[in-house]
Amino acid sequence: MYFTDRGIEELTKRRGDDEVTLGWVADRLAEFTDVHPEFEVAVERLATWLARLDDPDDE
Repeated sequence: MYFTDRGIEELTKRRGDDEVTLGWVADRLAEFTDVHPEFEVAVERLATWLARLDDPDDE
């Protein structure tokens, strides 16, 4: 188990039934980066990966 799995499991447990928009997620990622600028690169990579999931040109 990766250390990050704990956070993912907690997210699923606490918020797994919530319905949110990707706009809401983007706002939370921006807030997180404002508070924790040292994670800017990781957040940027995650956001880009999510944005391109269904793009056949990125495979």
